[in-house]
Amino acid sequence: MREVTLEALVPSERAEDVFHAVRRWERYPELAPHVEATTVHATHPDPDCSSSWELHFRSGLLRWTEQDVFLTDTLEIRFEQTDGDFDSFRGDWRIAQDGADVTVRFSAVFDFGIPSLEGILDPIAERVIRETVAWAVTGMFPQTQVIGEEPDVDSKSVGVPATA
Repeated sequence: MREVTLEALVPSERAEDVFHAVRRWERYPELAPHVEATTVHATHPDPDCSSSWELHFRSGLLRWTEQDVFLTDTLEIRFEQTDGDFDSFRGDWRIAQDGADVTVRFSAVFDFGIPSLEGILDPIAERVIRETVAWAVTGMFPQTQVIGEEPDVDSKSVGVPATA
């Protein structure tokens, strides 16, 4: 299992507004160059929410469908792959008001189920997922500050990096 985390600070916003913006998966292809496509099958307030994703990965596409759970009371989003290229993939988004600012925490764990290739595939997938989250949040809220080691994110980028 490989873990991916990202924390960002969105200045001068309301947590509820950030939560509702983050959960709009259909916008991710325009916000993050790694995202080839997203399909929202059902979203809040539907109780059975799901979405499908295609991310540029190595020389092809990484695909999966996930069940999405939107917890509006706690401003959390939980997801788990139901079908796709990972052996397992699950995680959450946590949105919290921090004074006048908003903290966004993304966390996920994944496993391709191919131990002999984990040293090659896992670091690339971790980077692609982390950069996708950072691009999306900074695309929605340009003043966002990614906390910790900043991924290679340029919100003005339009092409897919050659290393994806």
